[in-house]
Parts: sequence; C-alpha cells; structure tokens
Amino acid sequence: MEKRNWLEATIFGGLVALGLAALGYLLGGSLIQFKEYERTVNVKGLAEREVPADIAIWPIRFITAGNSLSELADDVDAKTTQVVSFLQNNGFSEDEVTLGAPSIIDKQAQQYGGNDKAPFRYSANRVITVYTGKIESVKQAQNELTALGKEGIAIMADDYASKVQYIFNGLSELKPAMVEEATQKARVVAQKFADDSGSTLGRIKTARQGQFSITERDSNTPEIKKVRVVSTIEYYLSASELSSA
Repeated sequence: MEKRNWLEATIFGGLVALGLAALGYLLGGSLIQFKEYERTVNVKGLAEREVPADIAIWPIRFITAGNSLSELADDVDAKTTQVVSFLQNNGFSEDEVTLGAPSIIDKQAQQYGGNDKAPFRYSANRVITVYTGKIESVKQAQNELTALGKEGIAIMADDYASKVQYIFNGLSELKPAMVEEATQKARVVAQKFADDSGSTLGRIKTARQGQFSITERDSNTPEIKKVRVVSTIEYYLSASELSSA
C-alpha cells in the first residue's frame, strides 16, 4: 500500500514538474515575442525660423541735477517736452509714448558724515518709454539721440534699463507649420534608422512636442528673432524582414 502511494506521488510530482517546465517555455517564448513587438526607436525633429520682431519697447532715461527743487522740477518738465518733441519728429504718436514719474534724489541727505560735497544737492531722472511696432523708426531714432545731447539733455544709453526690448508676437501663426516640419524631419530620421537596421517603421507610439523658444539671432541684431521647436517621437519597429531572412 505504501509502495503504491509512493509510486503515485512520484508520478504526480513528475507530471507537475513537466507541466511547470512546459509553462516556463511557453512564457519565455511569449516574453521574447512581446519584446520583439515592442521594439521602438526615439528620434527628434527640429524646426527653425528667423523672423523680424514686431514690437519694440524703448525706454529713454535722462538725468539732470540742481540745487533748487523748484528749478529742478522745471528743468525736468522742459527736458521731457524736448524728448517728446524729438520722438514726435521721428514719427511716433502720442499713444506710443508713455511718461514715467520723475525720481528725485537728495544727495545731501545720503551723506553720512562725509566731508565731500556733491556739486549739486539734487539729481532727477525720468524714463520716457516708446511702445511701438515701428521697428525701423526706433533704430533710426536711436542713431539720432546725439541731437538731444546737443540740446543739453544727458541720455543714459549704456545702462541695462535703457536697452531696447524687441518682441515677436506672431508665434501662433508659425506653430502649425513648424510642428509639421519637426514631425516630418523626425520621421525621416526614424526611417533611415529602420532601413539601416533592416526593420520596418511602424506607427507612432508616443509623441512629445517641446516648448517653442524665441531668442535673438545674435547680439548685434536683436530685432531678428530665431524661433525653434523640437519634437520627440517614438516609433514602433517591426523585425519581420529580419525574421524572414
């Protein structure tokens, strides 16, 4: 009886081991097929454009000094009128010119026990900002700023706050064509990879569109902008040609 039970247990154990081995083989084959099916390639496609800016923001800052607050205020008003007149003569309308509030500094109040005295107690500066789409007019007027210097107006042109800012607002019109171009270039790269590896390029698995960037083409021509976008696309690859070889 015991011998019979031992024999049955042995046969059962052998069948279980054989079944597990067969199952392992089948699962292993399925895993390989799954990996082959999931063969993919990641590629990037770049699209670029050079476009002219369509908005210019030009801050013009002048500075003046004096020992009398009332005289200084009159001087600021007079110089403001001269700067606005200069801008109007260069083709800018009243709506394109914004006057900032004057800033006045009492240099004597800022001296903490020093013996040196500034030649003028007060200094004042004002920012007049031009917001316009007339890019060429801004460039031309910048070249003529020396005319204000001849009238006794000290224009602060070298500081960062006086730098002209050029803006491009036409991105929405460019987006569709640039995304299409980036996608096409990515597919060309993927197709080349597939051809070189003896694979067949399949459908898209994932696609990620990068952020559009707008930068100056170079420091000498900030009014020319470079628009750039990169699309990252993952394609399926089929190894059918390799299998049939």
